[in-house]
Amino acid sequence: MATRKTGIDQDLVRDLANILNETDLTEIEIEQDDLRIRVSRGGSPVAYPMQAYAQGPAPAAPAVTVGSASSDAPADSGLNMKNAVTSPMVGTAYLSPSPESNAFVEIGQMVDEGQPVLIIEAMKTMNQIPAPRAGKVTAILVTDSQPVEFGEPLLIIE
Repeated sequence: MATRKTGIDQDLVRDLANILNETDLTEIEIEQDDLRIRVSRGGSPVAYPMQAYAQGPAPAAPAVTVGSASSDAPADSGLNMKNAVTSPMVGTAYLSPSPESNAFVEIGQMVDEGQPVLIIEAMKTMNQIPAPRAGKVTAILVTDSQPVEFGEPLLIIE
């Protein structure tokens, strides 16, 4: 049985993000064995460097999404993916109720079960996504205005 490397090669992620910046690409995805790494630049001029909106025409910061190439083999990302809140639909994720508003949640924030944590727009309908359980938000895995797939991890509540 082969030994799996734990964690993600952070140098590889940084290299991919640098390639995005150098080439003006919006997304790079690599897949090796059962690990898939996608680095993408958000589709809007809004950035979340510290969960706050950027002002002006600043380019969106690269977002890193770590996932598994096969749905039955979880990624060794260092994150507890069993506590991930996943997307119930295909659509566009928004971290706040409007561009002028603060984000629904921030990393480190405690949330209650049923509390809205983000919105997914699907077919021009805004769907609030509630926290499935109470706990602490330990990671936000999407950026504002990012397209999401059904089942894609959105954030982690421990």
